[in-house]
Amino acid sequence: MATTAATGSTRKVGGRPVYIVDGSRTPFLRARGGLGPFTPVDLAVQCGRPLLLRQPFKPTDFDQVILGVVNVIANEMNPARVAALRLGMGEETPAFSVQINCGSGMQSIDVGYRYIADGGSDLILAGGAEALSHSALLYNRQAVNWFSALNAARGTGPKLKTLASWRPTFFKPVIGLVQGLTDPIVEYGMGQTAELVAHLFDISRADSDQYAVESHLRTARAQKEGWFKGELEPAFGRDGKLYDADDGVRADSSVEKLAKLSPAFERPWGKVTAGNSSQITDGASWVILASEDALKKHGLTPLAIIRDSHWAALDPEIMGLGPVVSSTPILSRNGLAREDVDIWELNEAFAAQVLGCLAAWNDEKFCKDVLGLDGAFGQIDRSTLNVDGGAISLGHPVGASGNRIVLHCVNAMKRLGKKRGVATECIGGGQGGAMLLEAA
Repeated sequence: MATTAATGSTRKVGGRPVYIVDGSRTPFLRARGGLGPFTPVDLAVQCGRPLLLRQPFKPTDFDQVILGVVNVIANEMNPARVAALRLGMGEETPAFSVQINCGSGMQSIDVGYRYIADGGSDLILAGGAEALSHSALLYNRQAVNWFSALNAARGTGPKLKTLASWRPTFFKPVIGLVQGLTDPIVEYGMGQTAELVAHLFDISRADSDQYAVESHLRTARAQKEGWFKGELEPAFGRDGKLYDADDGVRADSSVEKLAKLSPAFERPWGKVTAGNSSQITDGASWVILASEDALKKHGLTPLAIIRDSHWAALDPEIMGLGPVVSSTPILSRNGLAREDVDIWELNEAFAAQVLGCLAAWNDEKFCKDVLGLDGAFGQIDRSTLNVDGGAISLGHPVGASGNRIVLHCVNAMKRLGKKRGVATECIGGGQGGAMLLEAA
């Protein structure tokens, strides 16, 4: 197993300052064994409409629309363009989709950030959307060959002969989501990579369950206190049903309940269970990015400024450590220490993965050998980490999560009166992304 990591981008983005002025997201809705009420574009439109309606400028004033989506469905090719047109943003507004697995929603912000910093754009709508409940069921290879042979057969006799070769196993579907959550290089499922991180840093099952409980309780408190109201927009199904809250939160979660669950990936001794992992979820999120010229032109009040971003890569077997190798360089480059960050949003793919990141930062040998530091980065104060819970309680619609953590980091900083935040995540395939944010 490799222990070194690529440094990714090594310089700050120069040019003009880039501001986050507003944002919104849908409720995150658990996939429940069938198609959810919304496609990725449906979700993007549901939270995009109220966001655009409350702006002092027209939807057509945007220079570009960028949307991160991982599981694109067949009738929504280039979902950014489909969403932009449905949102009334005009035929002349360019729109494109981006994909870097779990980092796609953050990548949309990063691409927009660079366009504005370089002077090519002034106003960009950047988002992420995912409907994991709509992940495809795929025919297996034998079924595909059978269909091809049937299509190629000419005449009644050859067609009947091909039909007679049909076998029931041809129609055993391959679940697209399972394939998508399996790394094709190391042939590990994402849960197995979390198990490896847990093994390397001696993360216990009890600690993982305790972290998961804290995530649910923090999110339940945020819901009760109304702390999501500034970012969450209700969604309405085609049947008129109202979806106005994240529905995967378990306010009655406890370590005792989670302890009863069996390991999901490495039985019987594994640490990762369905209860201490992120949930399979549908959701979308947008943020509005603006230049200083756009602020003045439209009379906008910024929430935060994007100071820097960083992408890094590492061994896919330990992809869960992506936040460590992407966040640490961004702080070093900006002359910041651990304690200079007031709010950390670290996407909770798995409790063991989050705890593994915290352990890696506190491990002197890892920090010297892998991060090139003089000593341990140090222990992150848990009271500053995912202050309102995360993907374990909210869910992880992969294309949207990176966008949501940036949006919530900004909103949490504003609510708590904090100056600086980092939003970061691990990315399937062995990568990590991080964004440094500062209150405007």
